[in-house]
Amino acid sequence: MARIPALLTMLLLTTAAQAALEVRVEPRNDAARENIEAFLGPITADSREAMWRMARASREQALSALQALGYYHARVRPNVIGPDDDPVLQLNVTLQEPVRLDEVVIEVTGEGRDESFFNLPRSRHMLKGAQLHHGHYEDTKSLLENQALRYGYFNGQFLENRLLVDVEQRMADVILRYETGPRFHLGEVSFSDTPFDEDLLQRMVPFEPGVPYDADLIAEFNRELLSSGYFDSVQVAAPASQAVDGQIPVQVMLEARKQHSLGFGGGFSTDVGPRARAEWTQHWLNSRGHSRGAETELSGPRQQFSSWYQIPLTPPQSSHLRFFTGWQRENIDDTDSQSMVLGGLFQKRLASGWDRSIGLRLEQERYSLGNDSGKSTLLIPSIGFQRTISDNTIDPSRGYTLMMDLQGAKEGVVSDIDFVRLNLGARGLYTLFDKHRFLARAQVGGIASDGFASVPASLRFFAGGDQSVRGYDYRTLSPTDETGDRIGGRYLLASSLEYQYEFRPKWRAATFVDHGNAVNTWKDPKKTSAGVGIRWVSPVGPIRVDLARSISDPDEGFRIHFSMGAEL
Repeated sequence: MARIPALLTMLLLTTAAQAALEVRVEPRNDAARENIEAFLGPITADSREAMWRMARASREQALSALQALGYYHARVRPNVIGPDDDPVLQLNVTLQEPVRLDEVVIEVTGEGRDESFFNLPRSRHMLKGAQLHHGHYEDTKSLLENQALRYGYFNGQFLENRLLVDVEQRMADVILRYETGPRFHLGEVSFSDTPFDEDLLQRMVPFEPGVPYDADLIAEFNRELLSSGYFDSVQVAAPASQAVDGQIPVQVMLEARKQHSLGFGGGFSTDVGPRARAEWTQHWLNSRGHSRGAETELSGPRQQFSSWYQIPLTPPQSSHLRFFTGWQRENIDDTDSQSMVLGGLFQKRLASGWDRSIGLRLEQERYSLGNDSGKSTLLIPSIGFQRTISDNTIDPSRGYTLMMDLQGAKEGVVSDIDFVRLNLGARGLYTLFDKHRFLARAQVGGIASDGFASVPASLRFFAGGDQSVRGYDYRTLSPTDETGDRIGGRYLLASSLEYQYEFRPKWRAATFVDHGNAVNTWKDPKKTSAGVGIRWVSPVGPIRVDLARSISDPDEGFRIHFSMGAEL
């Protein structure tokens, strides 16, 4: 059958028509109307006569815009309406049956023909019987070329790329045959001059020389270097033009950050009131990438100071050994404690994406719980896992966080008592239709010990506060002794469901229900509270104000909670 080359048109959509153009399509078709408006662009004329002179060219352009969507038999009748000094071009469009696809051939040959990333899912727009759409044809071509560039097939090319349209039969054929050529590989990695040892830098490389090229691998390498904390700027390049025998040298330009940083901060929350914080960090103190720092935090109920020394392992950006020491004093409600700690922590990001922490610390604590007081010495091994998946670090729209912390001690091995403490936590966030956010969190903990009465205050569980059951003040949910003083529980349950609605950009209204308690047996009663709140997404993160009231104990009255920080 007779065939003619198709008109290849880029489709640019716009949200509103120009005031001097009015397009009417029968039967109604918003895609056709919008494409005509975008194709014609701004139309202006200072008289009806001048507008009529533009009408013919506008009609031809409208026909081209319709052909791009497969309407080769449409009729366009122009008309000029309105006053002479403010004319409007009216295009009356009548659509007919569009051209549809007949034969669709998409073939990949060459070295990459069997690779899964070239096995593209067939779009419903590129199947036999689908309406011809030049944009979808171009998208398919671009997708093949982009996959080739992403995975290192830099010599790939189309052996055949044709779109043939039989206007009379209203049928079209698509023929795309792509030859990938050989796949390039990544070669040796070279770094610009830095204060760091070559060995340290090479241990940051997440691939071995000779690995097949993957643009995502280069991007990951760039992100990993930035996340190491050693550099202010990073630029990783693998120019295919410099390849030798299919091996592309990787070039890394680095600018080391300043060695020292000093930070001061403050804040307020209803849990601890006003607080001040100071932090000093030496991000690198030698060519091997060792670092150290110290921080202090002061508030009414809590004062603490700590320092640390960190040694990078392999890979340095996600695996390190940290030694630490610290002192803390806490006086909250019926609990007073003072502790010293000395220990080490081996932290590593696993291939699965989990952050694993293995620690050992020596901790001494003097405490009083109600009328009881004591002193404990504990050698505590621990292991923890945490994973956070989110689409934004400051204000995510969806994601989750999972956490597990397990620690314990053995009486006689430096420690005064036997105990095992497990703490599990989960948070999830999902946003629906951009404005409706659903946040859920749960925390479960427990302590196994034959001498629970000797477990220090810092290890016991308390509930209540802006991160727990918000109808109660901070740490006011707890078992009590015979005098009514709160002494902390063996078990913890805290859960929450929250709905947020964004009523204006960066501002959200919230309503929530919390449930939980710190208890000595799982049969002990749990507490429930509910409330409303407001959220403002500030430049430094979300700020939250909540008004909550207990459902279980209505006499508790209302509680106002103020807090800030990411929700995951």
